[in-house]
Amino acid sequence: MAINLQPPATTTAPSSANNLFAAVDMGTNSFKLLIVHADPATGRFLALDRLKSPVLLGRDSPSASICAPSQLRAAEALRHFQQILHLRRVPPSHSRFVATSAVREASNQSSFLRHIFETLGLQIDVLSGQEEARLIYLGILQFHPVHDSTVLTIDIGGGSTEFVIGKKGNVLFATSLKLGHVTLTQQFVNNNEIEAMRQHIRGVLKESGLIEKVSEYGFDTAIGSSGTIRAIEKAVLFGYKRDLANLGDGEELFAGYRRDWRFSREELGGLVEKLCGEEERDSRREGFFKRRSEFIVAGAVLLEEILGTLGVEELEVSGYALGEGVIAEKLAEVFDGYDWSANARWRSVVRLATRFNNKKRMKTAAICAGIAKVLVVSTFDWELQILCCCMKSLLAYSLMQEIFVGLRKLNEESYDRKELIVSLDDKDLEYLEAACLLHSIGLFMGRKGYHKQSYHIITNGNQLQGYDTKEVKLIALLARHHRKKFPKDDLLALEGFTKEEKQKFRILCVIVRLSAVIEQYQSLIIQEIELSDSLEGYKLVRLNSGGMPHLVLLFSRQSFKTLIRMTYFNQKDNQEIFSP
Repeated sequence: MAINLQPPATTTAPSSANNLFAAVDMGTNSFKLLIVHADPATGRFLALDRLKSPVLLGRDSPSASICAPSQLRAAEALRHFQQILHLRRVPPSHSRFVATSAVREASNQSSFLRHIFETLGLQIDVLSGQEEARLIYLGILQFHPVHDSTVLTIDIGGGSTEFVIGKKGNVLFATSLKLGHVTLTQQFVNNNEIEAMRQHIRGVLKESGLIEKVSEYGFDTAIGSSGTIRAIEKAVLFGYKRDLANLGDGEELFAGYRRDWRFSREELGGLVEKLCGEEERDSRREGFFKRRSEFIVAGAVLLEEILGTLGVEELEVSGYALGEGVIAEKLAEVFDGYDWSANARWRSVVRLATRFNNKKRMKTAAICAGIAKVLVVSTFDWELQILCCCMKSLLAYSLMQEIFVGLRKLNEESYDRKELIVSLDDKDLEYLEAACLLHSIGLFMGRKGYHKQSYHIITNGNQLQGYDTKEVKLIALLARHHRKKFPKDDLLALEGFTKEEKQKFRILCVIVRLSAVIEQYQSLIIQEIELSDSLEGYKLVRLNSGGMPHLVLLFSRQSFKTLIRMTYFNQKDNQEIFSP
């Protein structure tokens, strides 16, 4: 029977001032916290924080119970997450704590949950295997535009592996098998019994009925999720089996990045052969896989057996999994009419950004979504409204959104209406958002000329799905010109653009460039800054530990007016606009 992913409709509406949502995944290997900012107008979301704590539930106990040391580590991790949620002001109704295999199988589950509730006041939802699989599928739908395809999903966890066959948001089949990289490591890898592990995996797969269900329903695409599968994909991409586990060969890696989150069964086999031939505590493996190095052999062999048994020749990889599925379901509870399949083209932007940006750069690019887009209400004139909005954001991406709103407000208020040349719409906002997420992806090849590399990555490989050629070029040009020389009116790359489109590009370019300048102050905390209007102009000051103000940025009234006028009214000026 098909299971509908859609929860019951609700009329509850979130506060416009707080669109933060959170999910805590209490896995066998680690606990993970995900905090996102959601856009209620579109339903799309971007991660603000991803934190992980290596709790390793049950590791210290030979039985299925969660022992005292594991309970202590769990409570400490959850307490830390709870503090972060409080600091972020995530509403309790916007968060959910879920537990998976280790808690699900624990003989002392009830006492463990009671201990967490009495100690921290947290209500933990223990997911069944099928419910966990369903939420993983839902999370994958937020990363890959495969809503209308029949999809086989595979998620390897520490204590179990979840499988789903789904189509159009409905789960056709779901199962959870007791095959996890932590338990397999403890049972087989630590005793150097790789062949016995293979036989065990094949036996469990055969007895589960999974093979028959895959044959019955078939699949158009196979997608893997979880940290283990992402680590395997990274190892294949970076040429781990060819001793290229570094970023030195830029051309080869650049070609690899065009593959867009996938690897073949043959490539996986080469990696498994390399891993099984290494010493148990190989320093190179530990340096590459870090904390996951202890379990990567079991995870890779398990995946190889799964793909071989099910006849999967190529596996796509999802950057989203259980946590994002929990978030998506929570959004559907809060936002009326939330569409699971919306924003497919925006997801291609997120995939590309995630592909190239490390966690720090991705967070810098995306954290803006956690700050309100609504223009800060001010009693000052229109210039200060825009600037106040900019300075209180202090982050490139959200700053861009706020300036965008300010410019739109300026147009709507009919300020010098006769002189205005173009107006900005929601599509322009989307281009700006995309450019801010992608402007630094070229850094993976080094800082020198990275803005040019960003341009080439965006325009090559057909990675922005759903955008036409002109839209892709516009996004790439905005990323290319976020620094260094400001583009001239006769920029050759704008050939084929109309006069109005060229004027609009200059406006968007200034917003992206200003966003990139302010980005360097991203470590400031909003509560620690003050904005004032004086005869000198607009001042942004930061209060030091002693409460004394420290000038961070100063705009004279005339220079700010010149900035807007020069760009918005297309006036000729030789002055460079923000060239970091």
